[in-house]
Amino acid sequence: MSKQQLHPPVGKKVKLSDYDPKYHDGLDKENTKIETTILQKRLKELQTKLFADKSQALLIVLQAMDAGGKDGTIKHVFTGVNPQGVRVAGFKQPSDEELAHDFLWRIHQHVPEKGYIGIFNRSHYEDVLVVRVNNLVPKSVWSKRYDQINNFERMLADNGTRILKFYLHIDRDEQRERFEERLQRPDKNWKFSRGDLKVRAQWDEYMRAYEDVLYRCNTDYAPWFVIPANRKWYRNFVIMKTIIEALEDMNLTYPDPEPDLDKIVIDA
Repeated sequence: MSKQQLHPPVGKKVKLSDYDPKYHDGLDKENTKIETTILQKRLKELQTKLFADKSQALLIVLQAMDAGGKDGTIKHVFTGVNPQGVRVAGFKQPSDEELAHDFLWRIHQHVPEKGYIGIFNRSHYEDVLVVRVNNLVPKSVWSKRYDQINNFERMLADNGTRILKFYLHIDRDEQRERFEERLQRPDKNWKFSRGDLKVRAQWDEYMRAYEDVLYRCNTDYAPWFVIPANRKWYRNFVIMKTIIEALEDMNLTYPDPEPDLDKIVIDA
């Protein structure tokens, strides 16, 4: 199995057909799960340091087709971290109030404050995906949003927010299997909507829209990663590793303690 690059080169067009959703880098499932458990401890340590440092924030963007694994990624990758330091925001159909503002208004309110990890389950990219595929606004409107998104993310990065964007890449067969599981299991029926089938019928249009996103909004300050997501254990592993590498690169430190702590005596 040849090595598959997860981060597309900045400035180059992307063809999702070049990315294998089944790719797992030749890794063994059970051994990788053990290593993932070890990584969870490291992620917890770094999140604690981020929370204490309070000079930077981390924003994680998750995008995928329906049943792509956004919820599962949040559940498994962030198992064990302190929930006080994590904020999760989901972006579905905008409300009337949100539609009365610019498309980034509802997004900016959920950007993590310094010291926090923010997770977007869907994001501002819906406005160049769903909006584009379904012709909700004219092309003359949505086509300008790529630059607007880049400027928005540049502003966040310049103000201390590290941004990581993950596209969870599954194929049509895997989506079908996951849909069938949702139909068959009473505890997962609630996750299935007939509207999902309409979106599935638009698969090719969505792939083209995602390819444009991965090309036009892939920057050094807010990189995209194409995550092979058919194998959930590999998906969790590579996302966790990528997050840990980013946090380590942020050079986080604990704040200096109050002076003369060594002289303090706690009364019995």
